[in-house]
Amino acid sequence: MSVVGRTPRPTALNAARRARELEALAVGGPVDVLVIGGGITGAGVALDAATRGLRTVLVDKHDLAYGTSRFSSKLVHGGLRYLASGQYGIAHESAVERHRLMTRIAPHLTRPLAQVVPLFAADSAARGAYIATGYVLGDALRALARTPRRVLPDPGFVSAAEVERLAPAVRSGDLRGGVRGWDGQLFDDARLVVAVARTAAGYGASILTRVEAVSAVGDSAVLRDALTGAELTVRARTVINATGVWAGRFDAGVHVHPSRGTHLVVDAARLGFSDVSLTAPLPGSSSRFVFSVPAPHGRAYIGLTDVDAPGEPPEVASATDAEIDQLLDVFGDVLQVPLSRDDVIGTFAGLRPLLAGGDEGDDEAAEPSDLSRRHAVRVSRDGVVSIVGGKLTTYRRMAQDAVDAAARHAGLRAGTCVTASLPLVGAWPRERLAWLAPEAPARFVRRYGAEARFAAGLGAGPSAARGVTAQELEWAVRVEGALTVDDVLDRRTRLGLVAADRAESAEAVASAFDRAGVTPA
Repeated sequence: MSVVGRTPRPTALNAARRARELEALAVGGPVDVLVIGGGITGAGVALDAATRGLRTVLVDKHDLAYGTSRFSSKLVHGGLRYLASGQYGIAHESAVERHRLMTRIAPHLTRPLAQVVPLFAADSAARGAYIATGYVLGDALRALARTPRRVLPDPGFVSAAEVERLAPAVRSGDLRGGVRGWDGQLFDDARLVVAVARTAAGYGASILTRVEAVSAVGDSAVLRDALTGAELTVRARTVINATGVWAGRFDAGVHVHPSRGTHLVVDAARLGFSDVSLTAPLPGSSSRFVFSVPAPHGRAYIGLTDVDAPGEPPEVASATDAEIDQLLDVFGDVLQVPLSRDDVIGTFAGLRPLLAGGDEGDDEAAEPSDLSRRHAVRVSRDGVVSIVGGKLTTYRRMAQDAVDAAARHAGLRAGTCVTASLPLVGAWPRERLAWLAPEAPARFVRRYGAEARFAAGLGAGPSAARGVTAQELEWAVRVEGALTVDDVLDRRTRLGLVAADRAESAEAVASAFDRAGVTPA
């Protein structure tokens, strides 16, 4: 039973749709699948289930991409680093899922990103040979996944002059050249989550943010509307727990080993407006690097740390002074003028739900970066199906495995998985996106793909900070499910990463809610 050929429902998420579907849930019969968690994994599960013909509801106590999925490195990795620790299956799976994202599922939200490692006089020959070998292995993963070179070009050595052209802020005094590899970049990880959730809504899933799962067992859950305080009990043929590092709240048998990854936000001018990922090896490690990533609004991100985050996970993680200093020190070593605290205009940190236990050895003694990024599905004593571990790049495969397991456990009649070849809303072939240039600015095409002409044409209004238009803000309210000002600032535009941008933009966001006829929650 496949539903890909059918005409989807409208994909727009907004306050009115939320109210209708929450009311229908309260008075309707049981649903097939209740998904708890609105990050990339939960959204992927909702899409997978809905496209198999299952009546699906997703709930999150906050917003889409609230907890972890908006705090990634904004990359779709090919899995190169997993080869070093012998995790060949994960490496191949990552390369295959990267291929699907960049060529079919979301070419409008991804692009090839050059990763440039500068080589200096002290160790240029040895380090260059080592890095180049790694990139060649990474290119082998690309070939195995059948990603064409027009998407991810050849890796190779580049001259010192070329390194300086690509990364103008690099230290030049003893520069001998560099090695350039390629990987995939997400323009915005939170936008990917929203796109997956909207696509799921187009296939009939109810996407209900600001709805908390107070408790859950395998065939029901108590939900609370965070906007009104009203509670309801929902019957479900299966409940899937996709809450990442918080999965233990619904299954005490889930054990994760959270690690925190911190990034800095700096003005892109400080790195010479470089459009590549400038990469600095982490001292004492053969497989870890600190790197920059070009970012929206004239910014750049620099990351990332990988440190233990023991204890009860916070709703939103924070960078520590020690992590900020480490990133500044390591990355500053490859710059002509090292960065200082004054250059840091924002920070963000996310928690990775690394699996505890298994065949990686003693997790308590292992470094977080050495733990596996594999995922696993388990069923609790109460019948809740939990999907844990994994990484953003492989969210689609995680969702497929979770729905397969839930369908078997609950005896559901579900169609076959179709998400490996299902484009998200806005997805067009990469070469076809160029056709939109006369109708919408390039920045709109990168953010909205085939919907760029519609997002750009809502009507005039005051601009927000950093060039975000009034149309984009209104689109976030009318189409992308934003219910609060923070939803727009922090997850639909990312203006909230910098305090000055947040303050400058708040009034324009409030105006967007007024134009949409919605009162922000």
